[in-house]
Amino acid sequence: MLRTRTPHAGCVTVPGMARPFTLAAALLLLSVSVVAQTSKPAPLGSVAAHPDWPKAKAADVSSVDAILASLYDVISGPAGQPRDWNRFRSLFVPDARLIPTRHNKTGNGADVGIFTPEQYQERAATALAQGFFERGIHNTTESFGDIVHVFSTYESRHIKDGEPFQRGINSIQLLKDGNRYWIVTIFWDGESPTNPIPAKYLP
Repeated sequence: MLRTRTPHAGCVTVPGMARPFTLAAALLLLSVSVVAQTSKPAPLGSVAAHPDWPKAKAADVSSVDAILASLYDVISGPAGQPRDWNRFRSLFVPDARLIPTRHNKTGNGADVGIFTPEQYQERAATALAQGFFERGIHNTTESFGDIVHVFSTYESRHIKDGEPFQRGINSIQLLKDGNRYWIVTIFWDGESPTNPIPAKYLP
């Protein structure tokens, strides 16, 4: 019969290896593996990863009220007036999302469209340049730590002092970053006969 050697206490036999090695060596290899896995640098945040992102004016982003006013102002203007898209982008974290609600034509379902600030610019620039004004008429704000959520009821017009052609609610998530705020997400839905804005979200 083929005689095999029995490893002494404290040795471990690893398949594929001709000789056993000590338990201490096994623990050393395990610790090296764990260190290698945990020493990977954390991924950069959205702001830190985009140092070339447009810089905001301090007055535009110094408070929740300031950034909301800037948001409505930057997309508003008369026909033929180009929008300041660098200012628009400076209000958002680079990986922000703008999300309109899309309703099924039968009225029995809904979906969303999801856009980056750049995609929103590409999609909305022509329509906004035909004359568009939007303003907030009521805000409901909740906050915790460095996160802020605002239900901002809006009115949209084709001319500044005209009758609103649309009302709705912008659900806006903000990040408080030291002395400034960033828009992280805007998710909105428009009012309709079957979806009126509740009184608590109106002035």
